[in-house]
Amino acid sequence: MSAEYYYDASGDINYKKKTAGKIEKSVKRLLIIAAVILAAQLIWLFGISPFIPFSTVEVHGFSPLNRAEVLTLAGIDENSSFFSTNAKAVQEVLSSHILVESALVMKRFPDRLSVFLNPRTASALVLTNVNSRQVPLFLDRHGVFYKIGDLFSTESLNLPVLSGIENPQLGMRFPAALVPLAENLSQMAVTSPELLSAISEIRIEPKAFDGYELVLFPVHSSIRVRVDSNLTEETLRYMMLILNVFKNDIQQPQEIDFRSGMGTYKIKEQS
Repeated sequence: MSAEYYYDASGDINYKKKTAGKIEKSVKRLLIIAAVILAAQLIWLFGISPFIPFSTVEVHGFSPLNRAEVLTLAGIDENSSFFSTNAKAVQEVLSSHILVESALVMKRFPDRLSVFLNPRTASALVLTNVNSRQVPLFLDRHGVFYKIGDLFSTESLNLPVLSGIENPQLGMRFPAALVPLAENLSQMAVTSPELLSAISEIRIEPKAFDGYELVLFPVHSSIRVRVDSNLTEETLRYMMLILNVFKNDIQQPQEIDFRSGMGTYKIKEQS
């Protein structure tokens, strides 16, 4: 008598369905958990952290404006945050300080702030009286008188002295026609400091009708040199060349005129 065996496929199918159902439920749970975590992170990142005070505030300033002074001037305190701080407004406030040439304020989401300040640098100085004492007033390349300094400091000794400016004051600006002079002096202080050090004084004289011209007083010569208001490195080199020609001459002109581009002069005959 032979035995007969039957295979019930329905049980295997039910088992597979149950297993697939469990996996599907596990995946759903994981997706729900991941979605909750992601939502919490997004709420923290965009809804909470930007309102929390800055965790990092970088200040790249200069002396005499230290970190505390910069932050006070900018209105940044321990409660300032990404959303409460207007970077453009802070930048404008810092740029308005007389010692600051330019300012850059950057917010980095969600809680970082960086401040970069560039100081004004002197291209020349004028001598003015403060409390019955003669002191140097520094001029920057934009034509702004921005700082009162020490007459005997290294910074003062290495700068050309401007004269002929009526009643210079802190915060005063050069006339627009003379701003190129300040720019040229600033550039030559970097490229040809030896030329500027050969001049003891630059006197600014207004023309009869319009504009200005300059009278230069060399350090090692008694001969004045008259040029137009656009003082350049080329003019100074030409001036030094001509002055060297008269170095050992007994008869010397009082003044050499370079306004036409050529050095012209008159020598007074001895009586």
